[in-house]
Amino acid sequence: MNAGPSGFQNAPVTKGLVLICGVASIIAATQGRASFSSLSYQAIVKKLHLWRLVTSVFVFSSTSELMFGLYLLYYFRVFERQIGSNKYSVFILFATIFSTLFELMILVVFKDYISGGLAPGPYGIIVSLFVPFFLDIPVSTRFQIFSVRFSDKSFVYLAGLQLLLSSWKRSFIPGFCGVIAGLLYRMNIFRIQKLKLPKSVASTASWLFAPLVSGGSSTVSSRRTVPRETIDAPLGPQFQGNWVAPTMAESEAAISTLVSMGFDRSSAIRALAQARNDINAAADLLLNSHSQAIH
Repeated sequence: MNAGPSGFQNAPVTKGLVLICGVASIIAATQGRASFSSLSYQAIVKKLHLWRLVTSVFVFSSTSELMFGLYLLYYFRVFERQIGSNKYSVFILFATIFSTLFELMILVVFKDYISGGLAPGPYGIIVSLFVPFFLDIPVSTRFQIFSVRFSDKSFVYLAGLQLLLSSWKRSFIPGFCGVIAGLLYRMNIFRIQKLKLPKSVASTASWLFAPLVSGGSSTVSSRRTVPRETIDAPLGPQFQGNWVAPTMAESEAAISTLVSMGFDRSSAIRALAQARNDINAAADLLLNSHSQAIH
């Protein structure tokens, strides 16, 4: 899959998350406190170390987990570009809260079978993102290595598998909880996909973290008005008629973002034209068309 625009363009939430996890993990490792960030029955229930509910989300316990984890967080920035930073923040909060709740439930039920506690790190966030990655991002290229078939998505799955099994059951359980959280979001439980952070909260977060995420990471979070029937219409014959291509100055970044999600360039250009150069509406058109092709 094409990586699209490099860096954190239109992905300030991802940038902040990567920086926080990276810095927190390095500090914990240098202080020898990475193991004190994990969730365990003794620490949470018996000793009431509730601060671990926060540190367990941001601190990786090993260098390999840190490398694979930050790579996947960075790679999945395409979803923030698709739905906007506000809704992506809601997804991050939802995945974090629900995956942590499931982890606590498992610790209470199987307290005697999980020695050392669960592996710390944003497993719930990362693994939950594999749900839309599997269901929504199409394969754009396929190839063979020594008679084994691969696609451009294969190496992302391998990185996820490496992270998931890095500490065996200590990391597999948080990953499994992340899958459940991702599926619940996909099912739109509590109509979560419609929720947005209040403007006051978003403005406060922007003010607090502006020094952290500054540097051209503007986000495409607002939608211009596009007729509902235009968005819902599948890609196909409507592109064969007359349409006006958006100017290259306005659309090149948007085209690259859609290509980074796995769509070919010509389809991205046509979708942007139909959506009046609204990248979010164009992404909806492409994803709806891909879903219809599958079903």
